[in-house]
Amino acid sequence: MKKFFTVLSLVILVCFFNLNAQNKVYGVDLDTVTAQKFDMGKMWTFENPPLDYFEQTYNFKPSEEWLEKVQKSALKFGRGCSASFISEDGLIMTNHHCIRSILRDMSTEDEDLLRNYFYAQELEDEKIIPNLYVNQLLMIKDVTDEIKSAMNLVESDSAKVAAKEEIIEKIKERNEKTNPELNYRVISLYYGGKYSLYGYKKYDDIRLVFAPELIVSKLGGDYDNFTYPRYGLDCAFLRAYDEDGNPEKTNHHFNFSTESIYENQLVFVVGNPGSTNRIYTLAQLEYLRDYRYGLQTPMRKDLYKVYVDLVNETNAEDMKLVATSFNVGNGLKVYEETYKALLNPLFIARKKAFEKNFKDAVQSNPELNNKYGGIWDEIAANRNEASTFVKEMFAYTIYSYFAPKYFFIAEDLIELAEQLKLPESERSKSYIDDTLEETIENIFPVNFNKELEDKKLLVQLNNIEGNLRADNNIVKRILNGKRGAEAVDYVLSLSTITNKEDVIQLANSGSDAILNSDDPFIYFILNTKDRLGELKQRNEKLAESDAINNQLLGEALFAVYGDAIPPDATGTLRISDGVLKGYNYNGTFSPYKTTFYGSLDRYYSFNQKFPFNLPDYWEDLPKDFDLSTPLNFVSTCDIIGGNSGSPVINTDAEVVGLAFDGNIESHSGRFIYTTEANRTVSVSAEGMIEAINDLYKAKRLADEILNGKLD
Repeated sequence: MKKFFTVLSLVILVCFFNLNAQNKVYGVDLDTVTAQKFDMGKMWTFENPPLDYFEQTYNFKPSEEWLEKVQKSALKFGRGCSASFISEDGLIMTNHHCIRSILRDMSTEDEDLLRNYFYAQELEDEKIIPNLYVNQLLMIKDVTDEIKSAMNLVESDSAKVAAKEEIIEKIKERNEKTNPELNYRVISLYYGGKYSLYGYKKYDDIRLVFAPELIVSKLGGDYDNFTYPRYGLDCAFLRAYDEDGNPEKTNHHFNFSTESIYENQLVFVVGNPGSTNRIYTLAQLEYLRDYRYGLQTPMRKDLYKVYVDLVNETNAEDMKLVATSFNVGNGLKVYEETYKALLNPLFIARKKAFEKNFKDAVQSNPELNNKYGGIWDEIAANRNEASTFVKEMFAYTIYSYFAPKYFFIAEDLIELAEQLKLPESERSKSYIDDTLEETIENIFPVNFNKELEDKKLLVQLNNIEGNLRADNNIVKRILNGKRGAEAVDYVLSLSTITNKEDVIQLANSGSDAILNSDDPFIYFILNTKDRLGELKQRNEKLAESDAINNQLLGEALFAVYGDAIPPDATGTLRISDGVLKGYNYNGTFSPYKTTFYGSLDRYYSFNQKFPFNLPDYWEDLPKDFDLSTPLNFVSTCDIIGGNSGSPVINTDAEVVGLAFDGNIESHSGRFIYTTEANRTVSVSAEGMIEAINDLYKAKRLADEILNGKLD
């Protein structure tokens, strides 16, 4: 790792840049702006932690035993979050928002797990959570040479992709025979610059132990989301059970720290950041800015308004609807703030400076230039080609997240019609006489919310109008010159599939009646299907080419900088260092911590109204509940989506907090890591214990957390 500091010094020196076209942007003299040594982030892998950097920066060098404990105490939670073991009896800590949809689905008329808190007084009261699992990373092995050797035997991009997939399956199968107790994944680092084989132990009997109320976990709702100061008790506790139905005995777990946090304290976030694209070229960033974020942000705004209006109309009484609106609002803020970052000239200038010097380093080396020198031009050509058809493809694609269910009903009816044209012996099982009636009955969704679907129709119609030319046949046929609410009313007035009875009647009328229907949803699907297929095929070929070029880019990055730069996030375990530190924002300064007093202030300052309302017992809090206890804190650790639920630990590998959010300034983190104002927001260990023990009176749980085991 001695190379680490040499390379970092080089990165600092080569990233100085001058912009002469404009002297100032936002009052900043661009001639004085410099890129920073950690622009590519601090999401370190466990196979290659920067031990010398830790020691020289913090006077702390983790031992092998420390790293093993931290690695094996951390968990990958379900499909999109992180977690950790915090007792020897399988107790798991994660975020409340990581189980929000689970609590929604487990709720009943008699037990609303979102409106009310849940606490299992005894082990037998812990609730089984269906279809939930956690993974524990137990094995890491470098398989780079084996995969690259297989890929180098073929020439074309598609052949290389196929060869990679084939050898990866062989590697996994080989290890499954050797050690069948683990599940295996091959992880691409540096977009294929390196490959690691990860072996996971899976725990799939997971039970709910404790979860606070939704409004307590997310006080301030979407207003306070991705902001700081924050006052959320965003935590939840679960337990893993073994095959015999007993609490799982874990060999590795984190203990909770019993000491108070303090400013500038060194901490580490240990979790599974989902994905970053910090290696992306300027051409890729500009494409994402103009198309992915540029196209989706308006749709997400429209969709968010749909849910906010419904929440307001129902006076925020439907907690399932509230939870969904929080999820939609979260996605909107991510997209909108990332879009703003991509529009920021300072951000682009910093990325441009890094790319120029990286490119110069490659092209000034004959060997590297021969292999990697043309990557940037090839990627730019691909993105230019994709930009010629992406808006049309986006307009024709029906995303379940945005589109009303009418489009999917139309798809099912068309599938039915096409199947009915076949002899029964050639039809899929669902379309033969014995099951046909049931298939037709199920085309119209159960629990159909017509008010919601009608409102979502506006989102899709705006997408069609905004991304297709006015003379496009789809625009002329579907919209007929109408816009907004008028267009929605027009389309619905022509449709024959907006209720179950009409859908069943049309389905029973035969294939010709369906395919010749004047219904606008059916017309849309029939008349975009072939063209959409063509566009997707073109897009997939470009994506394949980009995948190979990204791998070459990763190899080049590794060749130039080595492991001084960590790889982009891959949804796998990383460790990120930082310190507890406030920051300047909005003309003032944020403290590094907040307390429960702040929760009460939000509650009373907003007149106890949603989303700043709290349960009634906050009007008469227990006398032993200490409002001065730290509740949330911020650190300079490097996180991204997927880190939710990550333990925040000190140098003794003890939990001092639980990461649950980033601030607004962190959204550029997908493409660049900065330390000026980018912060990780966490619930403090002190705050969790104070609430569990003295507010919720969940003494059994508090004792287990503090003792690291059941009594």
